[in-house]
Amino acid sequence: MHKSLSRRLFLQGATASVSAALATTSTASLATSAKEITRPTPLYGPPPGVAKLNANENPYGPSPAALKAMMEASQKGAYYVYDSVMRLKTMIAERHGLTPEHVTLGSGSSAGLAAAAITAAQTGNILGPDLFWDTTSRVVEIQSIGEIKRLPKLESLAIDLDAMYNAIDDTISMVQVTNPNNPTGMLINPEAMRNFCIKASKKCTVLADEAYNELTDNSDLNTVIPLVKDGHDIIVARTFSKIYGLAGMRVGYLIAQPEKIEQMEKYGLGWYGLNQAGLAAAIACYEDHRFMDYSRAKVLEAREMVTAALKEHGLSALPSVTNFMFVNLGELNAETFRAEMAKENVLIRGIYRDYTNWSRVSMGHLDDVEKYTAALPKVLHRMG
Repeated sequence: MHKSLSRRLFLQGATASVSAALATTSTASLATSAKEITRPTPLYGPPPGVAKLNANENPYGPSPAALKAMMEASQKGAYYVYDSVMRLKTMIAERHGLTPEHVTLGSGSSAGLAAAAITAAQTGNILGPDLFWDTTSRVVEIQSIGEIKRLPKLESLAIDLDAMYNAIDDTISMVQVTNPNNPTGMLINPEAMRNFCIKASKKCTVLADEAYNELTDNSDLNTVIPLVKDGHDIIVARTFSKIYGLAGMRVGYLIAQPEKIEQMEKYGLGWYGLNQAGLAAAIACYEDHRFMDYSRAKVLEAREMVTAALKEHGLSALPSVTNFMFVNLGELNAETFRAEMAKENVLIRGIYRDYTNWSRVSMGHLDDVEKYTAALPKVLHRMG
């Protein structure tokens, strides 16, 4: 008891001494110390004050359920991921009335898309619109094993499905459609897309890149996954990088006929390159409709903010159903616009191919979108 009392009195005395010492410290000395404290650059994510609107990420993720699952899974990081892979594949398959053999997982959808391109190159070339997300498909040209044939551009920047169907000849082994398209953000009429896929898949494989499908108002209406169930030669690519906010966790998947899945898995590590935390997050948020609804609402709010700002300054954008917008800069150069925006700590994309006056901006946190709208008149004035 005496020891406890003595220790308590000692602590009280020490606390009082420290308080007295702090009280006698001059205001000038405290100000000097504050100046010496610098905010460290974060190890992850954009630096403080930078609006990162260049990669179509969902900064509202990961969801609370995903964060909890990642924490728990990290404690089991010593184990390989086979069981988690099978669990997620089964969830995806059951969601669409398929078998796990219809599904393959990969590092984002990029790994699967690249495998699909390499598989197609074994028997022919890839056909696509003039403008689509072609980063993974270009692997066949980089490796000199095939080429991408592109349709002529339309003034509307829409995808001409009739022209695409007519362009399929004996040299084409796969036709690729990104829907909604990136970087345009536009969605193809679901009935037109379905009819195209049924017809085109009789002539070659159809790859539907649906990375942004869950951002549309009706995911089930705008997907062609049911056509896989019907037995058509169609590959559908999906990812957890977009609406789920797991871009840095690298989980995605392809849905196709089992024999096609088996062919594509020869050209990549597949699930073996995945990690326990990313899979746990994907499993936890796959059916988290509350989080997805919240994300869609925030994206819509951001698009309305950008649309209003563009209109105010005499600009416009294509009709987008995604978490990005393709802005028509008129006579201005998109790369110069990107560089000038970067001076305002706003990161956006520059020129795509030869679309020199089109600029893509992602929908991030609302305060970051406000930085874009606030920087817009300044940059236009400097460039004008």
